[in-house]
Amino acid sequence: MHGVLVIDYGSQVAQLIVRRVRAGRVRCDMVPCSKIQEGLARHQPQAIILSGGPASVTAAESRRHIAALASVLALKRPVLGICYGQQLLCAALGGQVQHSRMREFGRAQLQVREDSVLFRGTAKPGERLQVWMSHGDRVEKLPPGFRILGASEHAPCAAMADTQRHIYGLQFHPEVVHTPQGARLLANFAQHIAGCARDWTMRRAAKQMIAELRAQLGDSEVLCALSGGVDSSVAAVLLHRAVGRQLTCIYVDGGLMRAGESAAVVRLFRQHYPIRLLHRKAERLFLRALAGVTAPERKRKLIGKLFVDVFEAEAKKRPRAAFLAQGTLYPDVIESMSTGGPSHLIKSHHNVGGLPKRMRLKLVEPLRHLFKDEVRALGRALGLPADFLRRHPFPGPGLAVRLPGAVTRKKLAILRAADAVYLDAIRRAGLYDKIWQAFAVLLPVRSVGVMGDARSYEHVCALRAVTSTDGMTADFYPFSARFLGAVATRIINEVPGINRVVYDVSSKPPATIEWE
Repeated sequence: MHGVLVIDYGSQVAQLIVRRVRAGRVRCDMVPCSKIQEGLARHQPQAIILSGGPASVTAAESRRHIAALASVLALKRPVLGICYGQQLLCAALGGQVQHSRMREFGRAQLQVREDSVLFRGTAKPGERLQVWMSHGDRVEKLPPGFRILGASEHAPCAAMADTQRHIYGLQFHPEVVHTPQGARLLANFAQHIAGCARDWTMRRAAKQMIAELRAQLGDSEVLCALSGGVDSSVAAVLLHRAVGRQLTCIYVDGGLMRAGESAAVVRLFRQHYPIRLLHRKAERLFLRALAGVTAPERKRKLIGKLFVDVFEAEAKKRPRAAFLAQGTLYPDVIESMSTGGPSHLIKSHHNVGGLPKRMRLKLVEPLRHLFKDEVRALGRALGLPADFLRRHPFPGPGLAVRLPGAVTRKKLAILRAADAVYLDAIRRAGLYDKIWQAFAVLLPVRSVGVMGDARSYEHVCALRAVTSTDGMTADFYPFSARFLGAVATRIINEVPGINRVVYDVSSKPPATIEWE
């Protein structure tokens, strides 16, 4: 037995549970609720955490989830239910869950009622904790053997426990940063209640991932979709450690990269790594297909299809190739599709959702359950250059999703130039490493201006910069007015075609980081 297993019931933040537990150096894995039996058999966990989810325990669809908990409870190992997970435990063990007339969404105050190992180091009985709620149902009657550990204004059983069986339930979400003591609660459960060892490191995880890839891929030839970003590059190096010369990386250059990046990608891999790299220039193909396309989802799906088409053509030249590898991350997955529970689509990602049935290649995604910061840590463990790993995230569809409206060669040139000026200003100010992601967006509107005493009618450029730790939530970076004024002046002076610059001050949520 080793570590914690999270069972995902479709929560948008389920993987944050994994990330928080791993941050405490405890091994943690996740399986969808549709594969509980396989997950328990494969991981042999010391403890289980049940995630939240959008379903209601009072609905008929939850009956199968309640029934499936029998196999979890039969293990007699510590269990923690979060939100929907708490309500499932309550229903499965003889308690009662009902719709609440007063729902709770957002910040709330939890009053701790009893001393407990779960709340060790956070609050004593009678004290309050700030927590994050997101529920419409609540526990009305505790199952036999349970006690109330804490309550909020509208959830009288906001924290419950059966200490004899080591079963705990929380109505709030300890995994999100809006519950400041949440990481401590999860650490208390994993370490002090379940007794898990604090021996998980990214270096050890890398060895495990390499061993699993060797077992999965065998002696097959593998093609890797190299986009030039951190994610696919780390995936490529990881795969090379696993299968060596069986790997061929294909860099499809669709003409949608930032200034100078294609050359930098080719130079990095051909000079520093003994990995076979094929550089396929496909700018004309991509721009011809994107001509006149304005709908964001259509753009993403079209770009994804073009990538697949190019890879399919290359795969036909390599009959021994059996796998196509991608650098898909968990935020891509959770925004694009459910991981097993009924989570909601936010936007599709070009590399999420599988391959066309006509392709004989099987998909392998070694980073699918990692966040960006974890991928960077993995890259450090694999020895990738620090400067490369510090680069800001870049979307798979490239500049096409930073060009709302139709994509043209001329607009791409304007956007590249503006983006280069913006990033140069950020680096000169010593701010690059303080920002999660910064980029320019060329808006599909024109603005009247005065340049050289003459009327101008040019594009509007929006600047975006956010802070984040994992890409799941983000807030705008608070540049000084002086910096913004200076960079706007530089862009207008140095980039023909732009006469107005604005700064995006929206957070995620409600916005996304990228504009499309």
